[in-house]
Amino acid sequence: MSLLCLHSVFSSPATILHSHSLVQTRPNTPRFVVLSTHSNAKILKTNRKSRYGQTLSLYDDDSEEEGEDDDDDDEGKEDDWLAEDDDFAEIEEYDVNGSKYRSQMGVNKSKSKGSRRSPVKGCGVGSFRSGRSLQVAQEQLDIRNRRNTIKNSFDDTYYNSKDVNQRGKVRTRNATENRYQRLSEEIELDEKWLPLLDYLSTFGLKESHFIQMYERHMPSLQINVCSARERLEYLLSVGVKQRDVRRILLRQPQILEYTVENNLESHVAFLISLGIPNSKIGQIIAATPSLFSYSVENSLKPTVRYLVEEVGINEKSLGKVVQLSPQVLVQRIDISWNTRCIFLSKELGAPRDDVVKMVTKHPQLLHYSIDDGLLPRINFLRSIGMRNSDILKVLRSLTQVLSLSLEDNLKPKYTYLINELHNEVQSLTKYPMYLSLSLDQRIRPRHRFLVSLKKAPKGPFPLSLFIPTDECFCQKWAGTTVDKYLAFRQKLLLKDFAKKHERRG
Repeated sequence: MSLLCLHSVFSSPATILHSHSLVQTRPNTPRFVVLSTHSNAKILKTNRKSRYGQTLSLYDDDSEEEGEDDDDDDEGKEDDWLAEDDDFAEIEEYDVNGSKYRSQMGVNKSKSKGSRRSPVKGCGVGSFRSGRSLQVAQEQLDIRNRRNTIKNSFDDTYYNSKDVNQRGKVRTRNATENRYQRLSEEIELDEKWLPLLDYLSTFGLKESHFIQMYERHMPSLQINVCSARERLEYLLSVGVKQRDVRRILLRQPQILEYTVENNLESHVAFLISLGIPNSKIGQIIAATPSLFSYSVENSLKPTVRYLVEEVGINEKSLGKVVQLSPQVLVQRIDISWNTRCIFLSKELGAPRDDVVKMVTKHPQLLHYSIDDGLLPRINFLRSIGMRNSDILKVLRSLTQVLSLSLEDNLKPKYTYLINELHNEVQSLTKYPMYLSLSLDQRIRPRHRFLVSLKKAPKGPFPLSLFIPTDECFCQKWAGTTVDKYLAFRQKLLLKDFAKKHERRG
């Protein structure tokens, strides 16, 4: 029978020892301390049951003494298992797939005297009793180790093959540098540029072209080849011809730096918003690649508003104007418009509305030099007997007369008009189209063909015969087939070419 004693304690802090238990009292506080021959205090639990499910009394009888002693021994062993620090080293944490686990390192290694176990968060006694957490952690660690072993093996194979490939690339680069020997002599050639140079070479660019690109904009050769391919393929997809890529890069090498999302797409969308057909987008880009260097919101749209609000171009005609002269979008349109409008008004007395019509039909007018372009041609028309009103009438109908060469176009046509066609200069005001037609391909062949057939009208040759198509001309005036006329024209061209060659010789 266990002995149970109750003592009232009134004392200063004191420690009462019995068996393995330590009980410390508070100062000047009455305490009742349970003294027992048992080391386990669970005997105080009133709901304690035996291993057979029977409720145990706080005062055990003799019949249960043996069983109770067995229980105490078992539980004492459990407590001893947890208390024997010498048999287990400190518990350490490690991560497996993002979860924390604890493992015992250095089992059966004695600890130095006075050392303390590090606190472990979230580690319950039950987990160590069962040993399941440690087993799961160990299994997952083994799996992780196997994965790392496989990955390391794969990485070794990959890097070994990469080294082989890199050695192969070195040999290829040496061969490539030999191909760009002139370029490497002219500039400091970085081997990182070689893939881009090889790709651009597929568009017909040569070493001399790369030197031009380097001098115009060196960073364009530093672009990653994948980025350059993406951007050029986008331009090809919107209608740019492959043969035009070389010219675009020579004029605007910066285009390799413009991203598809932030630049190219927005500019193409802007052109489409003006009413330009998709089939013409590529031509406009090829004619004015510098378009992409201008901000859509801060430059291009304000230019369009100026053309509509200040110049007076009809908004529906904007697409046609841009197709005829894409440069109108990248020029200081306010200066060019004002200077030419004032010049034509003073020189010919042209009303503003007439100048607007000229610009709408031929927007290139805004790019022509006044001193070297407009004024010399106006003076030529004056020299052949035209008055300012006649010149203005011709320009309203055919503004591109101001772009024609004086020596190779206007003067030879005027001479043929007077000497061969026996016509007067005033006929040009009625048929200004005559000045835009080819002398070798249209005017001379038709006139000579009718003369050879003896079907040429008497008197001044009508300029209206040069305007219809070849089919209409042959059917209505020549009375023959188109093939016969084309054969005659070909022989005439060969004779004229032979005469010109003899003169040069």
